[in-house]
Amino acid sequence: MKIIASTLNAKYIHTNLAIRYLKAAAAPEYNIELAEYTIKDPVMNIVSDLFTKKPDVLGFSCYIWNIEETIRVIQMLKKIMPELTIVLGGPEVSYDTTYWLKRLPEVDFIVMGEGEETFKQLLNEIQGKKDFKQVHGIGYMENGKMIINPIRNKIDLRELPSPYRFEEDLPHLSKRVIYIETSRGCPFNCQFCLSSIEVGVRYFNREKIKEDIRFLMKHGAKTIKFVDRTFNISRSYAMEMFQFLIDEHTPGTVFQFEITGDIMRPEVIDFLNKNAPKGLFRFEIGVQSTNDLTNELVKRRQNFEKLTRTVTMVKNGGKIDQHLDLIAGLPEEDYQSFRKTFNDVFALRPEELQLGFLKMLRGTGLRIRAKEHDYIYMDHAPYEILGNNILSFDDIVRIKQVEDVLEKYWNDHRMNETIEYLVTNVFETPFDFFQQFGTYWEEQGWSRIGHQLEDLFRRLLSFLKANEETSEHIEIIEGLMKYDYLLNQRYKPRKSWWEDRVNKDERNTIFNDINTNPQQLGENYEHLQLTQKDLNKHTIIEKIPFNLHHYHTTKKINREDSYMLVYFDPKTGKSSIFSSIKK
Repeated sequence: MKIIASTLNAKYIHTNLAIRYLKAAAAPEYNIELAEYTIKDPVMNIVSDLFTKKPDVLGFSCYIWNIEETIRVIQMLKKIMPELTIVLGGPEVSYDTTYWLKRLPEVDFIVMGEGEETFKQLLNEIQGKKDFKQVHGIGYMENGKMIINPIRNKIDLRELPSPYRFEEDLPHLSKRVIYIETSRGCPFNCQFCLSSIEVGVRYFNREKIKEDIRFLMKHGAKTIKFVDRTFNISRSYAMEMFQFLIDEHTPGTVFQFEITGDIMRPEVIDFLNKNAPKGLFRFEIGVQSTNDLTNELVKRRQNFEKLTRTVTMVKNGGKIDQHLDLIAGLPEEDYQSFRKTFNDVFALRPEELQLGFLKMLRGTGLRIRAKEHDYIYMDHAPYEILGNNILSFDDIVRIKQVEDVLEKYWNDHRMNETIEYLVTNVFETPFDFFQQFGTYWEEQGWSRIGHQLEDLFRRLLSFLKANEETSEHIEIIEGLMKYDYLLNQRYKPRKSWWEDRVNKDERNTIFNDINTNPQQLGENYEHLQLTQKDLNKHTIIEKIPFNLHHYHTTKKINREDSYMLVYFDPKTGKSSIFSSIKK
């Protein structure tokens, strides 16, 4: 019996942990072959590849991001391989099994909940007596009748075999995101989250996990993401793992965790700020909303003051990047309330701010009680909301405009100084900047076309020049945009998005002055010992309407025309901008 465990990942760099657990748990009795694709792959290509493998049993791991694409694959396969046994599992099919059995006659079995023991027992019955009523945790059709067997008891995670050591995975470890699990369950009860359905937190064997991490790093893994719902629920456990990773990490490895910010103890952050190498850790923190009523309605306990303390301490430490999440569309959070939530969280200046939209996941309390707030939402995955009693679809469209430019102009860090100046000195609030710019972006039709880096600068400048509120700031903003653009270039650009370039005579005069008096640019410049040839080949002189050194020191604008020298190091591919030279 040939068995394949498959899934469609969101991106090529992702790996699916679930099917690897199935493979590990089924061994040595069954040798399961893994087959991963992406949701971007043409359905015919996936079907053709699976057809050539000639499986007898084919299992799919299903999530909101891949279920509709997976269904198309299943329906085509069943037409050309009618004898194929198809099994579905995963969070998308676990909590509304009767719906999926009715909708998908092509599916033979659905595994509900944890699948490691269930799938192996199911394989035993498929190959043996076919007494499927003995298999806890499955749903299936028998003679036109729907059978839903009792859910299996929770498995002992400490006894599960490792899913990280398959020979076929080793060549790809350095190029993929590796997901690792040290616990299952969540102590919280947020009604929009599937984790609220499972009671309690269970842990894997700590020493086995450490050995797996050592193995992954030894074989080249560079990005390891912990999928624990709340990694820091146990202070002692988190401290033990942090210490282990600090002590034994290989250079260049990054570990990412989902952290609950308001329960993070200051002494833990102090420890990380003192001992963690810069860039080793990355935190993802779900804020979702700062509206107290909203949090109460979704049974989310959150102390925003303590969360702010955590995020601020981590940011001030300068060691760990933070990714903060918001959800638009939660109960009793209207447009103005979400505007406040956005501004509350943006004030913390996280390295990334993810703006998502509520998804009414099957099995969650919020979906079950959707009528209480007049929710309307998509019939099919990802079940994103289309409105509720206080948030219209028009409001949602406007917030999506914010999401678009937020990703391009804040999360990608292409023009940090410019955006900071705009949200601090020009617009009433950060949200208002992103909203006005996002609306303008949509009106110009830019969301439907591609863009190069230079286009982003041109489009921002176009918006600012069309906005009366920014007219008195436009020269300063252009100067900051030049600074941001040149700072993020690896090589000397051949052309730029602005027109008023310094002419050749001006540039030569400045170069002569620098060669005569190099100390005016500071010790770092003198240390480079650039020749006249280096200046001509690897530097740019640009005029700006303010004193750059004064701005860096005080974050205040001192209006005076000056020049800045930008050096592009041909060896390192990095740019350096030296203090402005007075005109």
